[in-house]
Amino acid sequence: MKNSEIIELSQEELTARLKEEKAALNKLKFAHAVSAIENPNVIKAARKSIARLATEVTKRRNAQKSETASEA
Repeated sequence: MKNSEIIELSQEELTARLKEEKAALNKLKFAHAVSAIENPNVIKAARKSIARLATEVTKRRNAQKSETASEA
């Protein structure tokens, strides 16, 4: 998932997508542990996607906190 696509997501969509990606990564890891998957780079791509999503969640949370602090 590209950063431009991630930025367009709402907060609810972002957290839902993050949960879905984490579940998919766990399934990939399990499948790889049982028998080697055809392309292990898929795991690497999934981790990067999760990191991008988590970064956007953190960025939005920090922006929201700074807005509230400046209002007070």
